[in-house]
Amino acid sequence: MSFPTTPTAADIAERVRSGALRPDDVVRDALARITARDDRLGAFQLVRAEKALAEAGAVAARADLARLPLAGVPVAVKDNVAVAGEPMRHGSWATPDDPQETDHPVVQRLRDAGAVVVGITRAPELCVFGATDSAFGITRNPWDLARTPGGSSGGSAAAVASGMVPLGHANDGMGSIRIPAACCGLVGIKPGSGVVPAGLGANDWFGMAENGPLATTVSDAALMLSVMAARPDLATVQQPQAPMRVAVSTRSPVAGVRPDRHHAAAATGAARLLAQAGHHVAQAHPPYPANPLPVLARWVAGTSHDADGLDRARLDPAVRRHAALGDVVRRRDYVDDRQRASFRHRLERFFADVDVLVTPTLATPPIEAARWGRRRWPRVFSANARYAPYAAPWNFAGYPAMSVPAGVHPHTGTPLAVQLVAPDGGETLLLSVAAQLEQLAPWARTAPGSDPAPPAQEQSA
Repeated sequence: MSFPTTPTAADIAERVRSGALRPDDVVRDALARITARDDRLGAFQLVRAEKALAEAGAVAARADLARLPLAGVPVAVKDNVAVAGEPMRHGSWATPDDPQETDHPVVQRLRDAGAVVVGITRAPELCVFGATDSAFGITRNPWDLARTPGGSSGGSAAAVASGMVPLGHANDGMGSIRIPAACCGLVGIKPGSGVVPAGLGANDWFGMAENGPLATTVSDAALMLSVMAARPDLATVQQPQAPMRVAVSTRSPVAGVRPDRHHAAAATGAARLLAQAGHHVAQAHPPYPANPLPVLARWVAGTSHDADGLDRARLDPAVRRHAALGDVVRRRDYVDDRQRASFRHRLERFFADVDVLVTPTLATPPIEAARWGRRRWPRVFSANARYAPYAAPWNFAGYPAMSVPAGVHPHTGTPLAVQLVAPDGGETLLLSVAAQLEQLAPWARTAPGSDPAPPAQEQSA
């Protein structure tokens, strides 16, 4: 099956390096798509039109242009890492609007590789929840405008899934790369601890949060990850060369939450494809924590730290309550690294017999696009837990995990997705398995209605 597509990041970079495309024309095309599409999506917090065109000109003049892995590629950056000269609002009116003095290391690496930051994308307030809304506005899913693109990297996901940009920067503390990837039919990978510089908020939510890419293809995700990690080896993706031991589990980590049959079938269907490709596949359930409180303690206490120094009266009610719960956790010193070490020890035993774990990424279709931050905290927490329970354990473990498209829900028309998990150092393996799934069951790279972009102006001979 083939689909109409916008150019990939790899295609754009190759043509810019060869001189067939000018970076400024590529950026103009991206800005035109943003102008045409973002009014209905609300993906961007800020569009850097003039600055991006100036940066594209600077890329074109670089002496090392022919060696830049992301030469002239337009990228979107989430509103919780620093972009020099722009405010970093964390989706909140309570944060200062002063321009940042320097780039976050991840942004600097993207720019060093030739990428052009065309805009900053929206996030929910303090990046807390799995839907993207704040006082700045509600971000909508390109597949269904009534639904959320997920969170907290929903702005970047909507920008990529609608074809406005080929790559989106994202980060993930409780699923905030994988959940938007699943909601919007994208490839998203949360690397393991220490692979990519984090530097998110006060303490990376006690080590749970990581920066990573959102893309429409596995090769583009690998390319962006390789730049963010300063690991060129990650950009080379090969399908598995030998049979792997694959475990599949649809069991939810959250007691009382079950996936609908279509999301469960996406996971078992992906496992069946891998079995047909020669891998050893068996059902096996990971040892999820019986007590979710150690994970939740890091989540709320991390938000409490991030809210220090802010006027909390200006926060949305659900976020204010979340931070208040974190205050209690901090006062009572409930965050204990021994709990994480115990979980990792149990996982080591599980993965002694398993190379890759396959689960659903979501349990249900995306929840509605709404002002969730203004609702009562228990309602928001419950909605998040019911639709996206599968991601958080792997933040707690610090293991790499990624989401890969796996079809379309027959009732809602929204994407289905599977989550792939591997132990420490498994990023290359995950990308390899994802590439095989992409070859066996290709997906639409942009949402229906996101017309293919016209090619940028070719350089005249």
